[in-house]
Amino acid sequence: QVQLVESGGGLVQAGGSLRLSCAISGSSFSINYMGWYRQAPGKQRELVAAVTSGGSTNYADSVKGRFTISRDNAKNTIYLQMNSLKPEDTAVYYCNARKIIYGVSSDYWGQGTQVTVSS
Repeated sequence: QVQLVESGGGLVQAGGSLRLSCAISGSSFSINYMGWYRQAPGKQRELVAAVTSGGSTNYADSVKGRFTISRDNAKNTIYLQMNSLKPEDTAVYYCNARKIIYGVSSDYWGQGTQVTVSS
C-alpha cells in the first residue's frame, strides 16, 4: 500500500502564492507517475500537473507558467508551487500516485487539501 498525505493548503488572496506538499510512505517502489489533481464544487476532478519517474512534467493549460511541480526523491515528497493564484484555482487539491506493474495500473490518493483564493 501507498499512503499520501498532503499539506500546505489554505486561504490566499488573488495574486498570492502557496506551496502544496505530498509526503509518500509505504510501498513506494514502482511508482511511475505522480500528480496533483483538483476538484472544485460541482465540477469533475481534473489534472493540474504531473511528473513521471523520469522527471518529465506536464501541466493543465490553465496553470502553465504559474504552477510548478517538483519531486524530492530523498524525502519521498512532491510539491506544487502555485504562484499568481486566481479565484478560479479554488478547489480541493489531491495528490495522486500511480504504479504500473506488468501493465496494470494502481492509483493511490491523498485525502485532499483545500485551497481557497479570494478576489
